[in-house]
Amino acid sequence: MTDLESLRSALREPPAEEFAEPDLGAIMTKGRRIRRRRRLATGAGGVAAAVVTVLVIVGAVALKEPSQRPLPPAASTTTSAQPPVTSLPAVTDPAPSPAPLGETTSLGIKGEDGRELVIYAFAIDEAALPGVEFGLQVAYRNVDGSYEALLGSNEFKGSDRSFGFHAVDGGDILQNTFVPVFGYFAGPATRITSTVRGKPVEANVVPWSGDPSVMIFWFSPSDVESTGVLTPLVAYDARGQRLVK
Repeated sequence: MTDLESLRSALREPPAEEFAEPDLGAIMTKGRRIRRRRRLATGAGGVAAAVVTVLVIVGAVALKEPSQRPLPPAASTTTSAQPPVTSLPAVTDPAPSPAPLGETTSLGIKGEDGRELVIYAFAIDEAALPGVEFGLQVAYRNVDGSYEALLGSNEFKGSDRSFGFHAVDGGDILQNTFVPVFGYFAGPATRITSTVRGKPVEANVVPWSGDPSVMIFWFSPSDVESTGVLTPLVAYDARGQRLVK
């Protein structure tokens, strides 16, 4: 048998063992965690990301240098010099939160430090968004009555009061606190539902004090862990009729 025939025979041999089917649930979970880590790269997390970038660049430079040349100070293993990481300014100030436009509503959730989570509308005045005048903000309510922003969301195309769902976001861990899935519906909705893996779920719904035709809603974290599991969102009016365009 020639070498070519031997190669062809080997290629036709079945694999020694079967490949296992991919664990799609694990893959999706890992993807969500990666996305959450990216969302957490704000404030102090942004500084940490910058530090990692600096170290990677320094390490790359050190690898390219000949071994007989001394390492750059930032990559030195001695402790006599102050590492450049500590010279970066630490971000300790909380994220500023826009002022509420109308009343705030408690989400019935507390963060790791015991502070209450609230949701409210805030004003938007952007030339690039001529049809958008407000968005939604989830924030901590501090003991002094001020607010610390966690996650904001708004319509980015068309009118913010066009019939239907808008600014649906959430399902993220920010500052060690799970921000529930939230959004608003423009129209006479009194009930908003969805399904998660075939199980019916129902949102908390409150009218916005600035415009009662806008209904703010959010889901319990125990029912909905991300926007991606909702299939689909459905709104009903006071008579139980499904609202459709």
